[in-house]
Amino acid sequence: QVQLVESGGGLVQAGGSLRLSCAASGRTFSDYAMGWFRQAPGKEREFVAAISRSAGTTYYADSVKGRFTISRDNAKNTVYLQMNSLRPEDTAVYYCAADPRRLGISLGSGSYYYWGQGTQVTVSS
Repeated sequence: QVQLVESGGGLVQAGGSLRLSCAASGRTFSDYAMGWFRQAPGKEREFVAAISRSAGTTYYADSVKGRFTISRDNAKNTVYLQMNSLRPEDTAVYYCAADPRRLGISLGSGSYYYWGQGTQVTVSS
């Protein structure tokens, strides 16, 4: 099992940047593909980005492609989400999640067995 703790959320103006971090503890971090998801008020949780165990493969939702970058540091047991050119529609609670299945990266939330508590990102217009 792995425990996940997100940080780095906050309030930012449109066009600004934030970097989210997700620190993992417990089992070997490099055993897990990692993903970021978000949930806005009144909406379902949606996929944002994912990264493979070795960081060799990444995948992004179309809505964030070119603006967000997912990365990981297996030596620090941490996955990051660099968010640039933020828009009001990016406002949501952002969650990191761990997928232990060793089947590549997944866009589906059901593939991720472990979740953090979330961090709020608010983008003002």
